Amino acid sequence: MKESFTIIITGITKGLGRALGEELIKKGHKIIGCGRSIEEIEKLNHLYPNHDFDVVDLSNNQQVQTWSNRVIEQWGSPDFLINNAAIINQPLPLWEISEADFIQLTDININGVVRTIRGFLPAMMAKKKGIIVNFSSGWGRSTSPEVVPYCTSKWAIEGLSQGLAQEVPKGIGIIALNPGIINTEMLQTCWGENANGFESPEQWSKKAAPFILKLTAKNNGQSLTVS
Repeated sequence: MKESFTIIITGITKGLGRALGEELIKKGHKIIGCGRSIEEIEKLNHLYPNHDFDVVDLSNNQQVQTWSNRVIEQWGSPDFLINNAAIINQPLPLWEISEADFIQLTDININGVVRTIRGFLPAMMAKKKGIIVNFSSGWGRSTSPEVVPYCTSKWAIEGLSQGLAQEVPKGIGIIALNPGIINTEMLQTCWGENANGFESPEQWSKKAAPFILKLTAKNNGQSLTVS
């Protein structure tokens, strides 16, 4: 009998988070997810009543802490925490992007990841077991014009993951994961119709799910790519 994991996914309501969550449910795992859309969270709770989906704004520290405390109390320490939630800027030169937009992006893409780690990592360390997967990007290891805020955030995720990997005790794995190039709303924002030449989130999830499930504490500190 295959082992069943408790898996937390942020940004569960659409794109990669939604596709990955549904694929992992098919594989028999317990999925706990969060997102900002009340309507989509309600749909997920209706579709998958044996799982747990909640409305959480990752830019709100109190919401994240309240959510993580409830989840740990109800379901215990997760086996996997997948930090997927992120936004991307409208393609513009950096000097044309407002301070408010830059701050909003980094608050979700960087600080939101830190908030969920603060919420769940202590329980993982107490259990001496757990894998945290922080979604990076090809733009976390390279750069392009007009997506400087997004590149900034994903390079930060790489540094955050590698640094944190040196702090956690044995049994914990911190991995920066580049999901690859997938035809999501985010990619369409940058590439328009050219995004149609890449695989869908649903196609991607069929290879991403088993890839992630094979990650262990031996992968701690690694920067990997779904292949």
